[in-house]
Amino acid sequence: MKTIYYVADPMCSWCWGFHPVLKKVKDAVPDDLSPIYVMGGLARDTDEPMPDAVRAHIQHAWREVATRTGAHFNWDFWKMCKPRRCTYPSCRAFYAAQKQRAGTAMYEAIQRAYYQEARNPSDVEILVALAGEIGLDTDLFACDLSSPEIEQQMQDGFNLRRLMNANQFPSLVVRDEASVIFVARGYADAETVLARLHAALR
Repeated sequence: MKTIYYVADPMCSWCWGFHPVLKKVKDAVPDDLSPIYVMGGLARDTDEPMPDAVRAHIQHAWREVATRTGAHFNWDFWKMCKPRRCTYPSCRAFYAAQKQRAGTAMYEAIQRAYYQEARNPSDVEILVALAGEIGLDTDLFACDLSSPEIEQQMQDGFNLRRLMNANQFPSLVVRDEASVIFVARGYADAETVLARLHAALR
C-alpha cells in the first residue's frame, strides 16, 4: 500500500509558493491517497527577536519565492509584527487542530495569516484566534497546544521526516514497505510534480 506524505512547515515560504501545486496533487489522486501532512519544524521555540541577518535572509527568500512561483506576500508583516525565528508553535497548532479534524484548515489559515494578513503565527494568541476563525473549540485547542500529547505528535512527525530523509521543505514523498520515492524535494512546478507522482504510483 502506497502512502503520500507532504513534509512542510506552515511558516516556510517555499511551502507557501508550493500551495497551488499541492492543490493540483490533491485533485489528481483519489481521496484515500490524499497527502498526509507531516510538520517539518524549521525553527525551535524562542522569545528572542529575529536578528537582522536572519530577517534579511528570510526577506530575500520571500522575493525569490515570489519571482519563481508568483506567490503573493504582504510585506506589512515586517512593519507590523515583531518576528521571531520560531515555527514550532505553528507546527503544534496543526496537530492540535488535527484533534478536531481540522489540521489542513489550520495549516492553510496559518499560511494566510502570515503571508497575506501580516499576523505572526509564532504568537500563541494568533494561533488561538485562527482556531476560532476556522470554527474550532478554542478552549480545547489552547489546552491541546501546550499538552505533552501534541508535543509528542510533533516530535513523532519530526522523526518520520528524518526516517524518510525529507530534510527540504516542501517535500512530497510516496512511500511503501519497500521504498521512499521523492516526488518533490524542495519546490518544483506542477507539471514536474504530477509527472513524477504518476510514475511513482504506478
